[in-house]
Amino acid sequence: MLKKLRWRFILSAMGAFFAVIALIASLVYFITYAVTTNRIDQSIEMIASSDFRNPREMKPDHHRDDPFSGRPDMEANYMMRFFTVRIEDSGNTTSISTDFVASIDSDTAAEYADKALARKADQGYIGNYRYAKIDKDDGTVLIFLNASREIQFARTLGLLTLAVSIASLILVFILVVIFSKRAIRPIENNIKQQKQFITDASHELKTPLTSISTSLDVITAEHGEDEWTGNIRSQTSRMSKLVSELVTLSRLDEDTPLPDKEQFSLSNAAWETVDIYQSQAKGRGRKMSIDIAENVDLFGDRSAIQQMLSVLLDNAVRYSNDGGEIRFSVSPKKSKACIEVYNTCDYDTPPDVDRLFDRFYRPDSSRNSETGGTGVGLAIARAVAESHGGTIKAICPDGKSMTIKVVI
Repeated sequence: MLKKLRWRFILSAMGAFFAVIALIASLVYFITYAVTTNRIDQSIEMIASSDFRNPREMKPDHHRDDPFSGRPDMEANYMMRFFTVRIEDSGNTTSISTDFVASIDSDTAAEYADKALARKADQGYIGNYRYAKIDKDDGTVLIFLNASREIQFARTLGLLTLAVSIASLILVFILVVIFSKRAIRPIENNIKQQKQFITDASHELKTPLTSISTSLDVITAEHGEDEWTGNIRSQTSRMSKLVSELVTLSRLDEDTPLPDKEQFSLSNAAWETVDIYQSQAKGRGRKMSIDIAENVDLFGDRSAIQQMLSVLLDNAVRYSNDGGEIRFSVSPKKSKACIEVYNTCDYDTPPDVDRLFDRFYRPDSSRNSETGGTGVGLAIARAVAESHGGTIKAICPDGKSMTIKVVI
């Protein structure tokens, strides 16, 4: 149990840290994308508002007509590489300007324009170019600005963020694993003290219970059986059973509760167990049907599994309604074994199936008092199933039927 508790702590801590890292990485990416795209769009707006000519055609006395003149960061402006395509309303291309780009010719520019026109968005990315559609009186101007440096920067930043995130996750995982032992140490001490208390109390209770039982036998032999001696015998037996169940639970809570596991026939073990409860069910007026598949094998502790089956069958017999039905089945499920116990019942309010396997939980205290249940049996069943790497769950949708399913 402590090992599971520790790994739950580790997984919870790593899940929270992963969520924070993912959030930060996402914010970095989207903010970088937004800022970069906004800067590129501002450059495109500047291009759209200017009448650019090829700088190689400009003469020294044309400085006053320089479209970059008077704009901030003029050197960066001269580094912009772009081309434009003008298209009439009829769809014909009127002009293509590639004066400010070296790697794009007129045919390639026309291909880019066709791709941009095929899209509904007025802005977007095509390859390493950011495009914008500008509506004019005589048609549409498509401006394509080379954004390879910005894209490369965003990719580099993204890879760096990913690398830092992965490294942080690994480092935090190592630290959490190391410090998790210290974090659960108080819980570990409390559990050890609780186990020791249960063990000591059980041994201390066995002696007076044995003395009471022996004295009761003597009294019965001398004075005969009456309702008082019968009640004492019943309560003594109930107390002895509770002590035994608490010791069993304490043992199953250990790190290696069942060290002597082996391969055995679950089918044979189930038949041996169910035979005992067939007669009990018949004596209580319940109808029991059995469906145990042949050759269902299991690797585990045979006695523990049979104890779990006894708990489930005893629970079905005790809490099924008068004249009710009980169904018990064992079947293979791929590489696992599936055990199902079904019984009809008559709860006024459906029990809380999430708490049904908690220790001392009783969905109907009055009925449990009548049937003699201790509220520990299903907790033992869950401990046995989990110690074999299995799962157990209960289904009681309307309070009229209960199905307990174990998959190991």
